[in-house]
Formats: sequence, structure tokens, C-alpha cells
Amino acid sequence: MRLFEKAKRYGIWNPSDIDFAQDRADWAELASDERDLLLRLTSMFQAGEESVTLDLLPLIQVIAGQGRLEEEMFLTSFLWEEAKHVDLFRRFLDEVTGGRRDLAEYHSPAYRAIVYEALPQAMGRLRHDDSAATVARAAVTYNMIVEGVLAETGYQGYLTILERRDILPGICRGVRLLRQDESRHIAFGVHLLSRLVAEGGPEVGRAVREQMEALLPAALGVVHEMFSPYDPIPFAVDPEQFLGFAMTQFEYRWSRIEKAGTDGFVESDLDAEEGTIPP
Repeated sequence: MRLFEKAKRYGIWNPSDIDFAQDRADWAELASDERDLLLRLTSMFQAGEESVTLDLLPLIQVIAGQGRLEEEMFLTSFLWEEAKHVDLFRRFLDEVTGGRRDLAEYHSPAYRAIVYEALPQAMGRLRHDDSAATVARAAVTYNMIVEGVLAETGYQGYLTILERRDILPGICRGVRLLRQDESRHIAFGVHLLSRLVAEGGPEVGRAVREQMEALLPAALGVVHEMFSPYDPIPFAVDPEQFLGFAMTQFEYRWSRIEKAGTDGFVESDLDAEEGTIPP
């Protein structure tokens, strides 16, 4: 309910209110390789946000079916916020980067393995299997990998690039607002996984570890593949900074989930997670 209260307070923003006039002017001044890298990143954000919007419903249905009303109430904000994120990037692509085109060429093999395959498979399995282990695998895929590694790392790098150059203020504002939403989503994922591990014992803990071990290499591979087409990398980006940020956040959250397996679930730990991303 604390997360639901924050969703009501901080999640009420409208992508249609963001002014992209300066972004269009800045975009026209960028070098071709700079535009290409930003398009690559944006295409991953857009496809990722579309995927989670399409794939989230089975998790909501499972939680509702278990009668966990407070968790379901918060999850209603999840779906709405993910839809807003799709809206934000669609507006940016249409109004700033020069119209619609197929951006799937930017989606690397590792990215496709997670977003095109692992995410819909893990979430879709919930339609016929609502066991704790299956819910845990879905939460790992969605909250820990897609949101906690891919999205969070990408948005951190995106903002670092743009703020360093003081460009594209409209999409910067949108991504800052979006990250507030994502901080609550990841906090809920840690909450859910901690509860499942504490309640489900070794079987659920094993399912969580196996899913993390299966997907983390591909998630880190996305970072390597993202920058491999460029030499030198535009904006003087250092991929190691992306990887370092991703692993620091991942390891912190994983340690908290492991702690729930040994020490039990402590709901007040939710506040600690929200401190890992600017509120």
C-alpha cells in the first residue's frame, strides 16, 4: 500500500504534456553516429515497454486469484504506467527522430533472447501454472532482468549521455519521470520475490537462482552488443560503466532476496529498495 500511495502521488504525469521543441532542434545538430546510438537505445526502450505492457496481465491475474488485494491494487498502477512509457517513446520517435520506421534492426540477439522470448514465455506460463516457483521465475524475468538490469541500466546511461551534453530536455524530463515509476516496479519485484522465497522454501529459492543464472549472461550481453557496432563509441561512452552499474544494482537486490530465504520476509525492507533509485 505504501507503493500504491506513491504511485498515486508521483505517477500522475502525462507524456502528452512534454514539450519536444528543443529536442527537435538538438536532434538536427547531432552527428549521424550519435543519432544512430540514441535511436538504438530508444528502440530498445520502446520495444521493452511494449513487451511488458503486453505481457504483464497474467501476473496481475495470478495475484488477484490468490486474493492478495493490496498487491493487486498496486499492480493496477503497473500496467497503466507501462502504457504511459510506450506513449512517451512513441511520441519521441514520431516527433523528434523523423517519423516511423522499423527499428527492429537495432535489436541484438541477446536482446531478442530476453524481450522476444524469455519474457513472454515466463509471463505466459502463468496462464496455466500459478505455482510459487513459476511466479518467482516470471518476477525474476520481468522485475530483476528486464526492469532491474536492461531498463534501469539503459535509462541511467541514456540520461548520463544527454545531461552531459545538455541536450534533448524533453525526453530527459520524460525519462526522469519514468524512472520514478520503474523504481516502484523494481521495489515491488524485490518485495514479491522476497515473500515467495520466504514462504516457498528451497524449491522457490532454487527456481529464482536458476532463472537468474540463465538470464543474467544474456542481459549483460545486451550491453556488449549495444556498443559493438561503434568505433569509437559516440558520446565517449564507456560500456564498463554501464556494466558496473547493472551489476551493483543486481547484486544488492539479490542479496536482499537471499536474506529473506534465511531470515524471513520483512515487509519494512521495501523502503531500502526505493532508496536505490532517485525517488
